[in-house]
Amino acid sequence: MLTFRWYLRLSGFYLCYFATLGIFLPYWGLYLLTLGFDPARIGELIAIPQTTKLVAPTLWGWLADRTRRPMWVIRWACLATALTFIGVCVAGGSYWGLLLTTLLFSFFWNAALPQFEMVTLNHLGEETHRYSRVRLWGSVGFIGAAVGVGFLVRCWGIGIVPALLLALFIALWINSLLVAEAPLTRMIQPAPPLGQVLRQPAVIALFTACFLNQAAHGPYYAFLSLYLEIFGYSREAIGLLWGFGVAVEVGMFVFFPRLLLRFGPRRLMLAALALATVRWLLIGHFAGDLPWLLLAQTLHAFSFGVFHAVSIHLIHQFFPGTLQGRGQALYSSLSFGAGNAVGSLAAGYLWQGLGPTAIFDMAAVLGALAWLTAWRGLRP
Repeated sequence: MLTFRWYLRLSGFYLCYFATLGIFLPYWGLYLLTLGFDPARIGELIAIPQTTKLVAPTLWGWLADRTRRPMWVIRWACLATALTFIGVCVAGGSYWGLLLTTLLFSFFWNAALPQFEMVTLNHLGEETHRYSRVRLWGSVGFIGAAVGVGFLVRCWGIGIVPALLLALFIALWINSLLVAEAPLTRMIQPAPPLGQVLRQPAVIALFTACFLNQAAHGPYYAFLSLYLEIFGYSREAIGLLWGFGVAVEVGMFVFFPRLLLRFGPRRLMLAALALATVRWLLIGHFAGDLPWLLLAQTLHAFSFGVFHAVSIHLIHQFFPGTLQGRGQALYSSLSFGAGNAVGSLAAGYLWQGLGPTAIFDMAAVLGALAWLTAWRGLRP
């Protein structure tokens, strides 16, 4: 059983990690815009961290499974992230400088979370349904960063964003030093060949749905802040709207263990994908109307929160023993890597030509396809 001390240490890592995302997602595009980049260049630079997720999690997952020391991998990855991110401050407004630096720091940054998910689940043991109670502190970190930085940007300007990110990367590394390795007995259970697991229809359906759902999130993560500025929302209001969506997600994480036990993973995933489709339609057509936008942000609890928690639960079931690290890595690579990268790049290239409404309509189509894939592939 997870003790309170270990609950705090595991939760602290999630808090720091998602606080970095709470700055990066709402404000990195705005920071790049002030450097003079157009939407296509912004889409390319924002897609780089997602692109490195295609390779980095799988490589680091293999290393963690091979050494059976995932926390050792995580600590070095966090330290390398902080050191390489210093290059962002040096690159200034150079596109190629930012591209190279982003490629480097994101390669290490993307190594940490999939392996830490495995560490958390192994510490939880037989109580994996309580994962959301630990993960919710990541949402708290995201909210605090998204809202707080909005007010800091108002006082100090958007140029403060790189310094804040660097400080959080250092805090993340310090926190990683406080978490011990999970008990080895949970990591050395016999496991089938990886190819045998990957050929299971349910696994194929899960990864396909993950890819499609995160591709639908790509325009949201890359361009929501820029999109809302068109309607006259201030940067403080944009930060609050980002934080509101994640705040609702926190409430969902609190009740998720009960929902999972009552409804099961399949029904929860189908509900999440159906509501995600509705969400993109609301953002695309009613973003200028605050009540509708608040409703759309409320649905973040389902489009990301429920979907992610169910996915983590299923990955832990499908990839036993020594396959856990690679299972989490593949989930990260195919969803947050390939999915987000495709969505961000496509949105960047089509933003000016098709317009935001058409882009979010396309996201809704991807959400509907993800629902159909899960409905057919994840049998009761």
